[in-house]
Amino acid sequence: MPDQNQISILVVDDHPLFRQGVVHSLQAEPDFRVVAETSSGEEALQLAQTLLPDLVLLDVSMPGWDGITTAEKISIACPATAIVMLTVSDDKDKLLSALKAGARGYVLKGVGGKELAQVIRSAAAGEVYVSPSIASEMLVSLTQAPAPDPLQELTPREREILSFIGAGLTNREIGEKIFLSEKTVKHYVTNILQKLQVRRRVEAALLATRHQKR
Repeated sequence: MPDQNQISILVVDDHPLFRQGVVHSLQAEPDFRVVAETSSGEEALQLAQTLLPDLVLLDVSMPGWDGITTAEKISIACPATAIVMLTVSDDKDKLLSALKAGARGYVLKGVGGKELAQVIRSAAAGEVYVSPSIASEMLVSLTQAPAPDPLQELTPREREILSFIGAGLTNREIGEKIFLSEKTVKHYVTNILQKLQVRRRVEAALLATRHQKR
């Protein structure tokens, strides 16, 4: 008969060798009980609903439903179950998405077994944990005042290229107009997207158009 004082855990990771290592490490802790393991977000939701574990240890990057989607669905279906994300990514956007999805912990995969055990105990007790390296990075980015106008970050050459993007020109056509290679233009476009914090050139063009109308 299971010990009611143990923390019941569902482990979800699509890398079998890594998952088995985590399970082995957790089972070495007397106050833990791994109730199931799976490689799929879809199956994780079913297992969580059936077993109602105290905690789900969840990989962020998986085929099918990724960890963020899975976390969101589990937190809605099983609100009493704590969720801890285990990831190789120190991406701040993913961290914020995970916390919004209901995760109580965000831990990098390089963590040691004892530290992971402590994070699980904290999350199961209702506390929130974020790996210190990501937490400090986030504090720095939060304390830095953003530029009031992201277009101010662009150089004159980047502004010129952005205006051509807004006119619908391809990288090759832009290069022909300003006598640069297509590869160089592509490099400029990458910088422009990063500075404007957008992913697609059409978003950059829309942002430029909005600012021109002000």
